[in-house]
Amino acid sequence: MPILPGPPPVEVTLRRSTRATRFSLRVSRVDGTVTLSLPLRAREQEALAFLQAQEGWLRGALARMPQTARIGLGATLPVEGQKLHLAPGTGRSLRVDGDHLLVPGDPAQAGARVQAWLKALARDRLVQASDHYAAKIGRRVTRVTLRDTRSRWGSCTAEGALMYSWRLVMAPPEVLRYVAAHEVAHLVEMNHSQRFWAVVEGLYPGWQAQRAWLHSHGGALQSLRFGAAGD
Repeated sequence: MPILPGPPPVEVTLRRSTRATRFSLRVSRVDGTVTLSLPLRAREQEALAFLQAQEGWLRGALARMPQTARIGLGATLPVEGQKLHLAPGTGRSLRVDGDHLLVPGDPAQAGARVQAWLKALARDRLVQASDHYAAKIGRRVTRVTLRDTRSRWGSCTAEGALMYSWRLVMAPPEVLRYVAAHEVAHLVEMNHSQRFWAVVEGLYPGWQAQRAWLHSHGGALQSLRFGAAGD
């Protein structure tokens, strides 16, 4: 993996593509991954020269990425699109009280407890949405798996197994439902053809606004950290 030297050094993934007709740089809005695409027959030395020539643009794009924020008591966290303030709680379970999320127990473990609570909430919402959209097209979801993915918000296998990022539960509910509709649509079309997008439109009309929300705000959801410093 090439590294662009400097303060700081930047790792760059080279990707040869049959569709690429020129060099192009992309910075993922999800996790800041840098990808340099090049035509199949292009020389790597020329690609690296292009990378150096674009260093100013690349570092500017990286500087605009959302800064990492660590979640703990006193922090503000989006949950289903609503901002909740994390505060100490009593008892054994986390509880929403107005615009507060009450977190009992050791304050040092608050971030980890909130993450576990979010995952449970995400599973409930995503299973419900997936089953709903699958029923509309007469298909069946065989399994729903949650992960902390960086490159995609969801995926679907030919066997009907769906995978989602649990961080979707922090987005507005309509965004989560769009992603569920998107992945369920792959049960009909395992591609991104016009036929696929027609299925998505049938399941979730006006999906473009929710996709745009993820493009603009997804990076902020990915920037939140719930473990101890250094995790």
